[in-house]
Amino acid sequence: MKRMDSWRRWLLAATIGLVSSLCLAQTQEEGGEKDWYPLDSLNTGLGEAPESVNLRTPRESMRTFRDMTDRGDFEAAAHILNLADLTPAEQRERGAELARQLSEIFQRGESIRISRLSGRQDAVVEDPTGKSPYAGEPRRDIELASLEADGDAYDIRLGRYRVGEAEPIWLIMPESVAAIPALYEEYGPAAFERHIPDSLKMPFGLLRVWEWIAIPLVLLVVGLIGKGVYRLIEVMTRWLPSGSPSIFATQIRGPVALIVMSLLTQALLDYVVSFSAVATTTLRVVLIAILAWGTGAVALRLVDTMMLKMTRRLAGQIDDSKPKDDRKLLTTLYAVRRIIILIMVTAVTIYVLGQIQLFETLGLSILASASVLAVLVGVAGQAVLGNILSSFQLSLAKPIRVGDLVMFEGQWCYVEGIFYTHIRLRLWNERRLIVPVTYFASKAFENLSSKSTKEYRSVVLTLHLSADVPLLREKFLEFAKAEDNVIEHHKLLCAVTDQTGPAQTVTCYLMTVDPLSGWAAEVSVREKLLTFIRDNHPEWWPREVVVISHRDVARGHATGDDGEMSQ
Repeated sequence: MKRMDSWRRWLLAATIGLVSSLCLAQTQEEGGEKDWYPLDSLNTGLGEAPESVNLRTPRESMRTFRDMTDRGDFEAAAHILNLADLTPAEQRERGAELARQLSEIFQRGESIRISRLSGRQDAVVEDPTGKSPYAGEPRRDIELASLEADGDAYDIRLGRYRVGEAEPIWLIMPESVAAIPALYEEYGPAAFERHIPDSLKMPFGLLRVWEWIAIPLVLLVVGLIGKGVYRLIEVMTRWLPSGSPSIFATQIRGPVALIVMSLLTQALLDYVVSFSAVATTTLRVVLIAILAWGTGAVALRLVDTMMLKMTRRLAGQIDDSKPKDDRKLLTTLYAVRRIIILIMVTAVTIYVLGQIQLFETLGLSILASASVLAVLVGVAGQAVLGNILSSFQLSLAKPIRVGDLVMFEGQWCYVEGIFYTHIRLRLWNERRLIVPVTYFASKAFENLSSKSTKEYRSVVLTLHLSADVPLLREKFLEFAKAEDNVIEHHKLLCAVTDQTGPAQTVTCYLMTVDPLSGWAAEVSVREKLLTFIRDNHPEWWPREVVVISHRDVARGHATGDDGEMSQ
């Protein structure tokens, strides 16, 4: 009985083990299908691959491809291409040529950084930060490069393949192999390179020997053409009428020369000569930056010329006596100038970062250290960013305009310019006050030109109680109406506004066209009233003023032959 029980236990254990093994084998097979592409055969037209061909990982595959193509062994390099779309005969005939063309595409279109490729057989995404949603997952194909040709985009990808029970290997995928001819037409060598000796095509550092010679020559020729354009514009400037056209032409000589040089160099790269990917990418980034800077500079010079023309048309110095629409337009031009600078810097920065492929790595770094960057930007860039934002706020809200007269911290000053980080104020004594935009915006100021430049001024006189106010009022009206800058005569007013024991305060009010002219009219009327009182009614002075002789300043001239004066 015990033997029967033991036999049953052994049978049950064997059955469970067999079922588990089958399930595990099935699971492994199903999982393996997700890790590679199964093949029945591979590149039968190429024969056996050399022993030096190592295709176990993406990094080893591309390193092998690079080493073989550098040695010129394109037949061996063809084993790294999956030529499944070609017949065996076509594989033997075209394999080496396709490998050669692909090496040229890598050299001229986009350089592959082999060190960045995965060194694992399953190409698992390794992300120490844990932020990638694909971290820890194996891949059976990866992208090496994405290139454009004739307006179409083509991806060059590595795929993981397994033939039967052999070890999986990494190869250039058939879809990418099919795109090689089109990409070679776009990125292949120019016609004149066929005449370059093979000795000059050998790599030397980052470039090939002939490129170290050709690049300086091309830059020299382009520089001479740019200098010719500069001189041509200089000659044309002499033919233009004096004024804004000649000034504008003089200012854009340098930017236009740089634009021509940039466009010419890009045309040479597109249609005449093609350098290695490192040189081409670097040159294109620099050329785009120069082109963007030159275009923005021309736009800025145009705005500056318009601003200069307006300033001259408005009699040289902008103040609040000029038409409000002109001052508003000038303020808008300052804002347009800042917008052009901002767009130019932003566009160039985005393009350069995109060309050097920093977005991907910078994005992960920024996400990984967002708090640190936020603190750094907040501390280091607070003043600059605050001034820029405040500058745009002033340009949009327009609490002040160029030419407005403002009372800022107790000083009269005209707004001469509103820039990114500061405001330039012209003081009444022709000195310039440079104020940070954030500081100006945070302080209370009085805009004397906000609605109207008119201002009510007052002349205050302290006289004896015996002073004849109606007579003084009559003289004030006479003097005020004689002033050119006094307007709205019906608002002229002279009245007693205060009184103390020995004296009374008489205040005269007058409306003027603008604050500065009003100040001049005020002091003029005050002088005339004081002269009238001194010469005709010195007794109106407060009793503290005592007449002691005929030469006393209280009278101004003697009234009797004996030279005696009354007190």
